[in-house]
Amino acid sequence: MRAVRGCCFARDYPARTGGSGQTVLMTEQVDTASGVRTYRIEGGPYRAEVVSTGAALRMLECMMDDGDPAALTESWTAGEKPPLSAGLVLAPWPNRIRDGSFVFEGEAHHLEITEPARHNAIHGLVRRREWQLESHTDNAVTQSIEVGRTAGWTYPIHLTVTHELTDNGLSVTHTATNIGDTHAPFGLGVHAFLRAGDAALDECTFLVPATVRLPLDSQRSLPAGISEPVRGTDLDFREARALAGIGLDVPLGGLVPDADGLARSVLSAPDGTVAALWTDSAFRWVQVFIADPANDQAYPGRGRALAVEPMTCPPDAFNTGIDLIVLDPGQTWTGRWGIQAL
Repeated sequence: MRAVRGCCFARDYPARTGGSGQTVLMTEQVDTASGVRTYRIEGGPYRAEVVSTGAALRMLECMMDDGDPAALTESWTAGEKPPLSAGLVLAPWPNRIRDGSFVFEGEAHHLEITEPARHNAIHGLVRRREWQLESHTDNAVTQSIEVGRTAGWTYPIHLTVTHELTDNGLSVTHTATNIGDTHAPFGLGVHAFLRAGDAALDECTFLVPATVRLPLDSQRSLPAGISEPVRGTDLDFREARALAGIGLDVPLGGLVPDADGLARSVLSAPDGTVAALWTDSAFRWVQVFIADPANDQAYPGRGRALAVEPMTCPPDAFNTGIDLIVLDPGQTWTGRWGIQAL
């Protein structure tokens, strides 16, 4: 296994001279064309960049003992649109809602159809919006946004997300507070792409501690039945398996945690680089998706790429009720996930 360096990055971010003559790192940049802000953070051997649009994780890397950094996520050019929704926060629902319609406590709702080809409402209401900066230190950044009343959505919810780096890697903490005066349905996901250094995906192995999968129909990627055990199927990744030639786009649940209470999905490269995405008990599902040029969904510059998307609920939970969160007025929900090199 490739070893993680015990100390921090050499700070090579751009710098300027402060008012008192001291050197100040430029840990925030603004793309003049798009207005998108990029926040840089460092902690131990890790560094990351988070952007204001969709509160997306743009990149994460770890300095290894051989002196070279290893990418732990796929990335994209700052100021540009994230390819394939990479890194974006998906709320107040992850994944899809069938026909953009649901009924909650007797009230029918009709959301904007944002996936016209499949006639679904997809990935919530905040992935294309600018989040507001709450705080930014050397190793952490917190952003917030309010999900207000809009077409088909009548539940005001205040969201925050904190990306923090320590010696143990990236930890991401989400909160959602119902600031309305009625119950509010809620779900959250993150469109994270996992990467193990520079290895091609087909050279890697993958493990995810999931015991069930939710079958989807091939036309609309919506539930086509009830959860089924993965044991004995080609979707059983409880032991590491090679990804060469495999196509995946499936919600996996029944995540079995390690002794520390965290469930880890692990991508391993032949050179010993290992990237693990962990989730706490608030995230009961992961959507595992492989971007593939064969399906006209290549990840730019990489071709095949692996998304491991933490989700509190599976697709169409607003209609099926599976793991749907209901927030009381004033209630705050909290969930955590992260990425580390092993």
